[in-house]
Amino acid sequence: MKQQVDIENWIRKEHYTFFKQFEEPYYGVNVNIDVTAAYKFVKDNSLSFFLYTMYQSLAASQTIEPFKYRMEDDEVFIYDRIDASSTVPRANGTFGFGEWPFHPLFEDFARDANKEIERVQSNNLLERKALNNVIRYSSLPWINFTSLSHARMFSFVDSCPKISFGKMTEHHGKRTMPLSIHVNHALVDGIHVGQYIDCYQELLNKGF
Repeated sequence: MKQQVDIENWIRKEHYTFFKQFEEPYYGVNVNIDVTAAYKFVKDNSLSFFLYTMYQSLAASQTIEPFKYRMEDDEVFIYDRIDASSTVPRANGTFGFGEWPFHPLFEDFARDANKEIERVQSNNLLERKALNNVIRYSSLPWINFTSLSHARMFSFVDSCPKISFGKMTEHHGKRTMPLSIHVNHALVDGIHVGQYIDCYQELLNKGF
């Protein structure tokens, strides 16, 4: 479900009309997230670290409203729920795209995600559904990156946030993971990205 934003009376009207005309309206930040508590939690409960960190990332997106805005034609909508679209690695060295919905309970989210991962890994197709209420995820667990850019098709108007996870490292008992966030500036400002990062960190620290 989604609701149309009244752009004429929207507090972001000037910012939206300014940035929507850019050839490249996306900008990104890279931060290190503390995953010490999250890693201990998943190990103690035999959970997938990848799915758990994605789940909490999606949970944060349900809270920070600008991450729920999407551009469709010349209109803006706010979605009731944001789901995941993610790269899925295969044993042959390629990857596919998978989509799975957000659920309030991690068990339900992980169940659907694992089914979709198994489906994508069973073929060699590069399918991608035309979904707009998603965050586009990718994982680079081999790289402790300090910056990241994305391939872009500029003829395609996109407004979905793009979030990437990097290699977890440990130093003096503290575990950190690079996090890259790219958003469309017509919908999301730096303050909102900061709020999202704070919310995500808080969720990782406290568990379910």
